[in-house]
Amino acid sequence: MGINGLMAALTPLDVAEQRLLAPNDLTREAVGSALENLIGNGADYADLYFETGHAENWRLTNGSVSAAAYSISEGFGARSVTGDQTAFAYSGAISPQSIAAATSSVRSMRLHGNDAARTGGVEVRALGSPSLIYPMEDPLETLGAAEKIALLKDLDERSRAVDSRIVRISAELQASHSTILIAGSDGTLAGDARPQVQLILSVLAQEGNRRASGSATAGGRHLLSDFTGEMLDRLIATATRIALTNLDARPAPSGMMPVVLGNGFPGILLHEAVGHGLEGDAHRKRSSVFIDRMGDRIAASSVTVIDDGTLPCLRGSLAIDDEGTPSSRNVLIEDGRLVGLMQDRTSGRLLNQRLTGNARRDGYDRLPMPRMTNTFLAAGDYDPAEIVASVKHGIYAADFGGGQVDITSGQFNFSAVEAYLIEDGKITAPISGAVLIGLGHEALKNVSMVGNNLAMANGVCGKEGQTIPVCVGQPTVRIDEMVIGGTA
Repeated sequence: MGINGLMAALTPLDVAEQRLLAPNDLTREAVGSALENLIGNGADYADLYFETGHAENWRLTNGSVSAAAYSISEGFGARSVTGDQTAFAYSGAISPQSIAAATSSVRSMRLHGNDAARTGGVEVRALGSPSLIYPMEDPLETLGAAEKIALLKDLDERSRAVDSRIVRISAELQASHSTILIAGSDGTLAGDARPQVQLILSVLAQEGNRRASGSATAGGRHLLSDFTGEMLDRLIATATRIALTNLDARPAPSGMMPVVLGNGFPGILLHEAVGHGLEGDAHRKRSSVFIDRMGDRIAASSVTVIDDGTLPCLRGSLAIDDEGTPSSRNVLIEDGRLVGLMQDRTSGRLLNQRLTGNARRDGYDRLPMPRMTNTFLAAGDYDPAEIVASVKHGIYAADFGGGQVDITSGQFNFSAVEAYLIEDGKITAPISGAVLIGLGHEALKNVSMVGNNLAMANGVCGKEGQTIPVCVGQPTVRIDEMVIGGTA
């Protein structure tokens, strides 16, 4: 059943109330009473966050099932916020009794003296139903176990057929579905049903004594049955190309030189080195290199950076964030100038800025904070071939692996997993061991050409111990100067 099937007649809030309130002997009125207990004695805001979900993982190694796992999760969190202080309690059981216990714990953390709670309860009301930007159906139910294994076997066989030097293959399928409901002391009542699927393909190539690996991912907020042949072809082509290319790679040079970043996943550099510094809590806590720079030119005039949680079916998309605020398209840097930040309720209120739909948490037992969704550098006008041709001697970094970033200083280093020399305007020999080193804000100032081939790629973002799904992206980009740490 697709997004236009029978479930489309229900709103996400309908689904959330059916799955989270009714089975647990809860009503809107009961939730409102609990919020009344949380908001008393001068609190600025309080909310209840309910969640239920399950996940399934399958892994095939060299054609045989090597791992399979299934997990379920259900619970709620109760929060009361005063200024920048938060009281929080959670439970893995959803019931009137557990909610009463949690709200009592929160009150005991916060209240001093007599309870000054208002009387009469908080009336929770439904928000306008957000647009459906992904299906509400459970992706785990769209393929049976045998079909899921067959999908992985197909990836294995087709990857092996690419080249006889592919000697080891791991194919993993991850699928999950979660339903959330948020009730806030401002009357907010919002719900969402969120699918998430991902295929991860890792291959090892060997020629003589040389070995090289490659990997790629595909997926998003859609159903398992929505994986197309084109998506699988692209997944296989990327993973095998990286591995086979690196079999012939020579040591990377080092020094200061022009760098051309490929489109898609190299946007992780922007996400890490710049994006985290544009999250509201980094400005509230004055830990960002960009504090007090609103309206200033912090990048080249060709640079526009956007975080957009409304893009259909992408891994980082959200109909509503984890505080019930509708997701939105937020321009962060426009034509090189800092024009916006990503906010949750606490940072937005304390910084006196609008909510942007960027509050995220990785479970009912964690507090929300400002986080990215789908963050990308907007497309420019240059043909990618023209950008490469402009470089006499430099590096073309087509894909990245791991890296490190200090958001306070902007210092970063990223390892390229697929990179090539550029010689006299042409991409030539593959290289290994290239590490890109620099300052995020300085790298943005050195962008001189932005391509017209924007692409998005799946990612995982960690912050303060919480891991969430995101997308990163960019077109092909030329950076005039960057330090390359090589092995040559």
